[in-house]
Amino acid sequence: MELDRLSRAGTDSDPQTLLRELIESVTRSLPADVVSSILTVERTRSLADWLARRPGSILGLRLRGAAEALSLRWEPEAGWTAEVEQLYGTVTLSTRTITLGQWLTAFAELVSGLAMHSAKDSADSARALQSLGILPPGSEIHLDHANLAGDLLTLAARLGRRVPEEAVAAVGRIGELLAETLPRVTGTGEPEMIVKLAATVYLPDTLRAYLALPAGWAAEHVLAGGLTPAQALIAQLEALESGARTLRDAAVEHDASALLVNGRILADRFAGPRLELDLP
Repeated sequence: MELDRLSRAGTDSDPQTLLRELIESVTRSLPADVVSSILTVERTRSLADWLARRPGSILGLRLRGAAEALSLRWEPEAGWTAEVEQLYGTVTLSTRTITLGQWLTAFAELVSGLAMHSAKDSADSARALQSLGILPPGSEIHLDHANLAGDLLTLAARLGRRVPEEAVAAVGRIGELLAETLPRVTGTGEPEMIVKLAATVYLPDTLRAYLALPAGWAAEHVLAGGLTPAQALIAQLEALESGARTLRDAAVEHDASALLVNGRILADRFAGPRLELDLP
């Protein structure tokens, strides 16, 4: 996962590159309106930057959560200054300096927590509309092409307790595999299309098919094959996880033929009905 990679970054990373990646990780993981309210970026712009309309160099950033804020600055002579503030509302109660490694780990945890909270808010709103009959069940299981990696990484959080815990964990792993694969296949034509189909069709449609079922029936009814719908969902997700891992490995190894072959296997299994169910 990208945030895990950032949390393991070494202190010898190029300062501007690291700061830029930190900012980009926040903008990819959270909605724009949330980012604008919690992320502050301090920059300096030279005359050349102004004339060329460049944003300038990043001096530091501050990410605010509910109970703490994380600040990171780079100065050529002093190096990194990493701080964590304890907050009470908008008031800073205390500030302490920590190591860059500790700060990056805290940053990854804070962004992950904010992403889960944001996803839960969105899902709760969608479920309220579903209960009123305004939206169909599972309609909140949506992945936006413009923020596909971020949506994949928060999809498990949006499921809540409406699917078995084992299925939630599988969705989390699938999301991470596909999010890791996406940048490796961007601009490659059919391989990119295969990965995006897995992310935007096969995975969400499998979940929507299950979420459309009555909860008690899905957990207890035994299908013709001897599985409950919940068990069938887990089996489908296991197959999709295996396929997503193969796609990731093929992309890492630049093996286009393996990626295409696995894409056809996934299409054969997931392009049709998600779950074969004898509905009540």
